[in-house]
Amino acid sequence: MQLEIRGVEKLSFRERQVVALKETGLTNEEVAARLKISVGTVATLFNRAKKKGYQVVIILSGDPLGLFDTADVDDEPVG
Repeated sequence: MQLEIRGVEKLSFRERQVVALKETGLTNEEVAARLKISVGTVATLFNRAKKKGYQVVIILSGDPLGLFDTADVDDEPVG
């Protein structure tokens, strides 16, 4: 899985770090511990980043979610 953050050029370095970690599912406490900053600072940086606007795109390789089982797909053309 790859994570792409569009609009990242609007964010400061620290905001980018917080956004990347938060968008992968870490809590404020986990982000704070990893970056060695306070939980309040994490919340502030994340809120500032959201106000500046960014978009997260998740790029999945293959079919890790099991959504496209080829055994269930009919080989006959539709139409």
